Amino acid sequence: MARVDLDGNPIEPMKICIIGAGGFIGSHLCDKLMAETPHTVLAVDVYSDKIKHLLEPPPGQGGAHPWAGRIQFHRLNIKHDSRLEGLIKMSELTINLAAICTPADYNTRPLDTIYSNFVDAFPVVKYCSENSKRLIHFSTCEVYGKTIGSFLPKDHPLRQNLLRREPLKLVDGGQSQRTFVYIKDAIEAVLLMIENPARANGQIFNVGNPNNEVTVKQLAEMMTEVYSKVSGEPLLKVHTIDVSSKEFYGEGYDDSDKRILDMTIINKQLGWSPKTLLWDLLESTLTYQHRTYAQAIRRTMVKPIASS
Repeated sequence: MARVDLDGNPIEPMKICIIGAGGFIGSHLCDKLMAETPHTVLAVDVYSDKIKHLLEPPPGQGGAHPWAGRIQFHRLNIKHDSRLEGLIKMSELTINLAAICTPADYNTRPLDTIYSNFVDAFPVVKYCSENSKRLIHFSTCEVYGKTIGSFLPKDHPLRQNLLRREPLKLVDGGQSQRTFVYIKDAIEAVLLMIENPARANGQIFNVGNPNNEVTVKQLAEMMTEVYSKVSGEPLLKVHTIDVSSKEFYGEGYDDSDKRILDMTIINKQLGWSPKTLLWDLLESTLTYQHRTYAQAIRRTMVKPIASS
């Protein structure tokens, strides 16, 4: 059965250049595009670890993936590589996910942040404009001033603390409120943007889940409880410890107490709203985290004892 967009028009296969395809969001987007669409991906990044399962033949099967030939990896840095324009010219759509997006870096690496998020991104915008190509450019709610919508990346400090069975560090007591969206819900929103250009072009979409609002302290307590459930390990005696924002993020860090996204435009234009509740999000995410990383991290914590 032919796939159609929200207006009932057939969705034609397209070639998509994804810059930052090897990152957290990019790798999930590549998974979705390979598994559920006929689109071809030119995956651009300096790392491919998170998408190597899409690039390499299935282990021990001697065959090929159903998406074989529909994803190509191009190892390049958008700072200084002339190949980028050619890849954009080859594609109907470019998606830019390359950025420095760690709050602590905004204080400790301000010039790197400016170059990565503005200067290095400019050629991408220029090439798309000059060649009349669609561009989906990712940002954060930092553009609104002192606010950000949140995923829960695989290397988030709270997760690392859980795997090491360490108390979770709460910046300034963890009283700030945040909303968290499940990455699979967010990728559904991105796919709607990709396949509905008539509704998406020229729009600014907020992607988040206002229903999942908690304080960071509440989040830490939920994570501790959920991780104990999925790992079978007892709860930590001391769940959390407080650290100052200066100690954790560096001098000059400024934060906001409450961050909630307005979902009006994305719901109206694309009919998208998030589905996954915070508890289910944490259970799915921490189950994966425990299954994938727990033993490896524990091995790094065991120091060999020298013997004579």
